[in-house]
Amino acid sequence: MQAPGEERFRDSIATINEKGQRNYIFPKQPAGRYYRYRNILSYFLLAFLLLAPFVKIKGNQFLLFNILERKFHIFGFPFWPHDFHLLVISLLVSIVFIILFTVVFGRIFCGWICPQTIFMELVFRKVEYLIEGNSARQKKLDNQAWNAEKIRKRVLKWFVFFLISFLIANVFLSYLMGSDEVIQYVLDGPWVHRVLLLKLLLFTAVFYFVFAWFREQVCIIVCPYGRLQGVLLDDQSINVAYDFVRGEGTQGRKKLRKGEDRSAAGHGDCIDCKQCVQVCPTGIDIRNGTQLECINCTACIDACDAIMDRTGYDRGLIRYASEDSIEKGEPFRFTPRMIAYTSILTILLIVLTTLLFLRNDIEAVVLRLPGQTFQTTDTTIKNVYTFKLINKTTEPIEAVRMDLISHKGTVSVVGGTLSVPKQGLKEGTVFIEIDKKDLHSSKEKIQIGIYAKDALIETATTNFTGPYQIHRP
Repeated sequence: MQAPGEERFRDSIATINEKGQRNYIFPKQPAGRYYRYRNILSYFLLAFLLLAPFVKIKGNQFLLFNILERKFHIFGFPFWPHDFHLLVISLLVSIVFIILFTVVFGRIFCGWICPQTIFMELVFRKVEYLIEGNSARQKKLDNQAWNAEKIRKRVLKWFVFFLISFLIANVFLSYLMGSDEVIQYVLDGPWVHRVLLLKLLLFTAVFYFVFAWFREQVCIIVCPYGRLQGVLLDDQSINVAYDFVRGEGTQGRKKLRKGEDRSAAGHGDCIDCKQCVQVCPTGIDIRNGTQLECINCTACIDACDAIMDRTGYDRGLIRYASEDSIEKGEPFRFTPRMIAYTSILTILLIVLTTLLFLRNDIEAVVLRLPGQTFQTTDTTIKNVYTFKLINKTTEPIEAVRMDLISHKGTVSVVGGTLSVPKQGLKEGTVFIEIDKKDLHSSKEKIQIGIYAKDALIETATTNFTGPYQIHRP
């Protein structure tokens, strides 16, 4: 590793040159066991990302984030505004899980699971390798004048990038609007929904900008997760790490020379081939230690293992390891911080699971009509209420009526029996009249039962007001 005074990499990033201009990265295509594992996982996750909006569970879209209409589906469970607490707990579970995952395994999420990395490294870069060739040919093409070859390859690449971005934009809209609506818009034709087409092209332009030009800058500059790892990681966290004890020896790294005795000369196993730098998608040198730009993609591990095999040294010069395991030889152990995060995550999962099981498919809200006072007769008191019935299922609910559960009295729904549409909302007005002899205070809690075809499907609680002092006959 470099001496503390020579750590120039701490003051700059590989994607910006000394003049402050963009330094484009042309990484060498990885090859090796980790790259094969990443390919398998990436294809699975790509299939999940592309198909999730079109999969239905009991008629509910598997994943839906319709912010404008405030309708959310998480793994087929519908969430409405009144389920906001469940959505918050779900987000907390996700955040704590990512924090725990980072504390233990570093930024592996970025290199293996993040959609930005999957699309960039396993889709767009592969298209680039296919059209423009390997990294050396890409550099040569970038530096040469705009001749027929460069124009042909660049235009073809940009066109394919646009098509992929357009596909991603359609899938993205399916997450936001619903897959049924997007499919219907496609069947209707683009000119019928010109405004939507403009929005779609806007999303396409954003994705094209990110994957065709901005690229690794998203991970380095924009993504807040990269900044978080600075406070989440410690010496026990497992990262893609360079074994500087083995690689540097006592005299540092050195190019390999045939027949030399490196151990006697005090040189480590690192032969300074820079293959780990050439395959890095963010252009860093992993031998400088843990850096913000590292996304734990393991490309450097595969490159280094291949060199170690060719030179006869043991694999693992770059590997998954913690700082303590490399420097002190200490085994991995669960730290108090990891135990605390695990405990919090477990509690949140238990709470979320319990609330999901207790959650009803029908939700009723009954509130007194603002500005209206009670009405009295010789024997009864009447109040007027508004109600909302939310149907979270994929089937309409017919023949809905309301009755008092906690008191004797009458419930009169304006319009008679009700019908609540599937995944819809029904609002209305209801009059509740109760005998004075059944009331014990001027503000009393009452329970209302909501029935569908004589079966109780939900209960609602509200306040029933009356005179300050109830006069019974």
